[in-house]
Amino acid sequence: MTSTPQRDTATHCPYCAFQCGMRLSGPREAAVVDGDEAFPVNKGALCIKGWTSAAPLAHPDRLLSPLVRNGAGELVPSTWDEALDRMVEAFRSARTDYGADAVGIFGGGSLTNEKAYLLGKFARVALGTANIDYNGRFCMSSAAAASIRALGIDRGLPFPLEDIVGAEVVLLAGSNVAETMPPIMQYFEAQHASGGVLVVSDPRRTATAAAADLHLRLTPGTDAVLANGLLHLLIRDNLIDHDYIRERTEGFERVRQIAATYWPERVERITGIPEAELLQTARLLGRAKTAMILTGRGAEQQAQGVTNVLSCIKLALALGKVGRPNSGYGCLTGQGNGQGGREHGQKADQLPGYRLIADPAARQHVAAVWDFPEEELPGPGKSAYELLDSLGPEGGIRSLLVLGSNVMVSAPHGNNIRERLEALDFLAVSDFFLSETALLADVVLPSAQWAEEEGTMTNLEGRVIRRRRAYDPPEGVLTDLELLERLAARLGRERWFTYTGPEAVFEELRAASAGGVADYSGITYEKIETGQGVFWPCPSVDHPGTPRLFAESFPTSSGRARFHPVLHRSPAEEPDEDFPLYLTTGRVLAQYQSGTQTRRIAELEGMASEPLAEINPTTAERYGLSDGDMLTLETRRGAARVRARLTEAIRPDTVFTPFHWPNEQSANLLTNPALDPTSRMPEFKVCAVRIVKE
Repeated sequence: MTSTPQRDTATHCPYCAFQCGMRLSGPREAAVVDGDEAFPVNKGALCIKGWTSAAPLAHPDRLLSPLVRNGAGELVPSTWDEALDRMVEAFRSARTDYGADAVGIFGGGSLTNEKAYLLGKFARVALGTANIDYNGRFCMSSAAAASIRALGIDRGLPFPLEDIVGAEVVLLAGSNVAETMPPIMQYFEAQHASGGVLVVSDPRRTATAAAADLHLRLTPGTDAVLANGLLHLLIRDNLIDHDYIRERTEGFERVRQIAATYWPERVERITGIPEAELLQTARLLGRAKTAMILTGRGAEQQAQGVTNVLSCIKLALALGKVGRPNSGYGCLTGQGNGQGGREHGQKADQLPGYRLIADPAARQHVAAVWDFPEEELPGPGKSAYELLDSLGPEGGIRSLLVLGSNVMVSAPHGNNIRERLEALDFLAVSDFFLSETALLADVVLPSAQWAEEEGTMTNLEGRVIRRRRAYDPPEGVLTDLELLERLAARLGRERWFTYTGPEAVFEELRAASAGGVADYSGITYEKIETGQGVFWPCPSVDHPGTPRLFAESFPTSSGRARFHPVLHRSPAEEPDEDFPLYLTTGRVLAQYQSGTQTRRIAELEGMASEPLAEINPTTAERYGLSDGDMLTLETRRGAARVRARLTEAIRPDTVFTPFHWPNEQSANLLTNPALDPTSRMPEFKVCAVRIVKE
């Protein structure tokens, strides 16, 4: 697998939604990564994952040809023709015998905008199935649903990152950005240097919480209680913006009534946060001229994730900060294209431009762009976990294509996911490596990696940027766009899937998104190049893009933001006599998502080679555990074997373990698939667990 040396290609990191600018040089086998100081988001900074991101490009485990399962049950090399023919035969058979919805598609938040768009079109036009969703449902869906309900639009940050620096106070709820996207810390450091205050709410004293001025160490699953309690204090002490509430919002009175029931003593009892810290936080927020409230996965990955985020948005609205400079509410998007990936059609209920597939006007618009009969477009399908739980004869989905995801590691209730995948008649997986999901497949397809493809990504600010090709894919490896075009041709749908390249796909995406909430119609590759990215919405080619939203009005029917009166609920599963502790999960600095790439990089494995269960020393003493001991964590769904790391940074009633590892070390063997009723987000962040000493 050789490549011609390339000279200094400006592109972007393949990992998180910060989408750091970087430059690649040298041959693929010895690619050199440098931070791109000209890119205004990271300004040349990279984390350890970014610095080592070129290592997988020429890794010896790299898939370089299709694999098919033979009569002996082994995955063996095959030709592309054989692999694609098997897939088409399986899809046609499922459709003929069981209907179009018997074929499912599972995508990913790492896909470029072009791939996410074409995957959604492929599902609806080439296969006719409603059953497409993606792993971003496990990441951003609660914040997205809450933002749409309260503000009328879902763009993770409705302002540029640079606005953080000017915020006098930032409340960061449930996010450990110092480890998950370290280059963002430069903004919080600059905020602190200018006299700003950072408050972090988290059950753990993470690296981010340690850098904060105030750490609110709340009980897992009580985020909405905290937010409602802060609102109670703001109202009580007359620290809300009455003029803003009257002129720019609606529905506050009912919210005021509910906030009255969250008095400080009650909030302290439920959250574990001392009343003095609650009052300190409320006064910091209420007296600040500029203030931000930012949420991450800790608050969102719960069966009441939408309630949690709505409660945080209520705070920002009551303070009168949304739409004002250096202020407001924002969500810190996680996956590389977690923003763009949820805008253009790979969600079960969506069409491009963030349109709803059940909306007749949306269907008509997109059908016209595609020159496809509107009545043949399917309706909404199943959300991510519900789709996976429907695999096999009992659930009705008989064949599945997984593209850009490793659900065996990333989905909750892992034992059930394995059973469901094994119950399929046919499974195909497109990936760079033989992931844990690919190991179960009937056909495995080798995919081009990030540095071998062209396309666009949308970072956590809503800035649409260019991913540039530094190397051609290895011989025998296709891009996912090429894969979808070839499959569509074999399915007799070539007419709708013939493009000259990624830019041609983007041109169609522009037309399909025109007039939608996420309007990309005024964005072109050339415009992105000229301006280091373009913020959507951008409704015309002469429009500069929209770095800041809500300055004048909200995209709601009334033009006002909406307060939502929500009461907190207990987690779907709380500790009891049999399972006496809370379990919470998350990421560590040196690994990413399911670890398919990062667990193959020597430098990262040297930093984090196995999952460590963080346990308070007081709790460990009760179980007779010492630092470094092996133990088993058990929930009602499964067991995982991990090593103990004793630390005062975790609450005595809580255990934390990261989710990047597979098999017996998988945290998602333990997690609860209870779903938020609106976003369909599983409850990754809270369940009941017990420790079994080995």
